Amino acid sequence: MLDIGYSLSTRFPDPPTTDYGTVPVRELRHDLFCGDVYLADTERDEELATRWGWVPVLDFGWALCDIVEDLDRDPLGSRAARPQTAELDFTESTDRLRFQRRFGTVEVRADWNPDGPPLLVRHEELRREARDFLQDLLADLVDLHPELDRNPTVWTLQSRYPRV
Repeated sequence: MLDIGYSLSTRFPDPPTTDYGTVPVRELRHDLFCGDVYLADTERDEELATRWGWVPVLDFGWALCDIVEDLDRDPLGSRAARPQTAELDFTESTDRLRFQRRFGTVEVRADWNPDGPPLLVRHEELRREARDFLQDLLADLVDLHPELDRNPTVWTLQSRYPRV
């Protein structure tokens, strides 16, 4: 079972004057809500986690949902034998999460843990968990900053990646 989670950093607080209802996409994705993220296989007790404190958590969730969809572009879907790959890069680092889908299984590797075993997850499970993560994250952020619920980018994101 895959678990995706996050923690917000206290070292990089959001500016107190931020108007979350009108903040533009670039700020939402790259400048606000910094912290750490993890993907964990709860059955095998393995985890890929950042411990940097500066990862833009909303951008991570958004990009992860985009990647899951990119990995599903082959018309053969889970029957596709040809590997489909994608990368999630972290803007302040050269490290990446690398995704490779073959048939219905996605292998996830982290550059910062080259000798560690990859996480193996079914594509459908990755899609479900990524969308749940994003929707839960947005709900948490709206609880912290109620004016974020007025932001049109948040509305678009919520409708683009609904829970599965």
